[in-house]
Amino acid sequence: MADESLKKDPTWKYGRLQNDQDINTFVCGFCSKVIKGGVYRLKQHLVGGYRNATACRKCSDHVNEEIKDYTTKKKEIKEQRNLIVDIDVQDYGTEDEDEGSVGVNNIVTSSGSSLKKPRQKGPMDAFFTPNPETVVQNKKNDKEKQTSLNAAYKKETSFAPMIESIGQFVPRLKPPTYCELRVSCLKKELEATNELMRSHKAEWAKVGCTVMADEWTNRRNRTLINFLVNSLKGAMFIEYINASSYVKDGKKMFELLDNFVERIGEANVVQVVTDSASANVMAERLLKVKRPQLIWSPCAAHCLDLMLEDIDKISNIRKALKRGMEITNFIYVHPGLLNMMRRFTNQKKLVRLAKTRFATACITLSSIHHQKNNLRKMCTSDEWKDSKWSKKQ
Repeated sequence: MADESLKKDPTWKYGRLQNDQDINTFVCGFCSKVIKGGVYRLKQHLVGGYRNATACRKCSDHVNEEIKDYTTKKKEIKEQRNLIVDIDVQDYGTEDEDEGSVGVNNIVTSSGSSLKKPRQKGPMDAFFTPNPETVVQNKKNDKEKQTSLNAAYKKETSFAPMIESIGQFVPRLKPPTYCELRVSCLKKELEATNELMRSHKAEWAKVGCTVMADEWTNRRNRTLINFLVNSLKGAMFIEYINASSYVKDGKKMFELLDNFVERIGEANVVQVVTDSASANVMAERLLKVKRPQLIWSPCAAHCLDLMLEDIDKISNIRKALKRGMEITNFIYVHPGLLNMMRRFTNQKKLVRLAKTRFATACITLSSIHHQKNNLRKMCTSDEWKDSKWSKKQ
């Protein structure tokens, strides 16, 4: 038999249980249809308009309105109970209240009835309220844990002014909405960026500038070109272009560089800097024919990489680099051996990343050379002889 507290819903008056031991199966009192899913599904059947239940054609209008009113009232009560009522601690000193006013512990629904909330703040809560700074710090720590942020952002120069600005507002400062971030805030940032570019453009027209095309490949193997303009005011990023389809086409690269120089202003550009790829060399020749006053300079980092690549083709050097990388890989793939190496080298590292692959190999070989005495001590120690790694070929 169903609990009497569950029968406060008026829907129970217009249906009956098919089995007294099963409260999930009802029989409609109007059309005798068997409804599975409890009183909630029977309610949908009587009211109609739900995808999960077929509407009852024989249900009268006054029953339909009665169930709708009950559902609406129940929803309002639930929403009111979820509201957080803020209470000023200073107001607790006054015992008298105006007649007709509703107490802070009462909630008035749309029907005029007053409902008492199960839990409200009292005068003693003022003595147990945590420090606002502690609350903010805890919320910030929770946010860092959720998003796995690196603590290095605290070193940013804008972090301290941001916290100070937030503290100048009332405790209920609302963050910008999703729409505000995408529209109004974005427009303000765009205006600030354009204002910053005005001073750079004035410098370009005064002393000239350098156009730089930085080509790189992302994780999706797409070739992107970053266009920057450098002057005495500093470097300014302008745009990036996906050049995967024509990065090896000299004529396309020429059109790309020519359009960008035209956009910056031919009178403002002194030189163009790109890497030494064959397509860029061809683009440089075509650009000099059209704009002979421009100077083309190859990227120094790319030139050094090509030089190291040519040096790597020498058999003795290639053999030494290969052995050095094999030693390094063998040490770093075995955590126990890596810890042993760090003890003998005073926590020094052998692998040091560089801008290019060939530079990384040369720097790693140089690190091995600097630590050769410590590495020899490790390989001649009893700890090495007793380890399993000394027996591997």
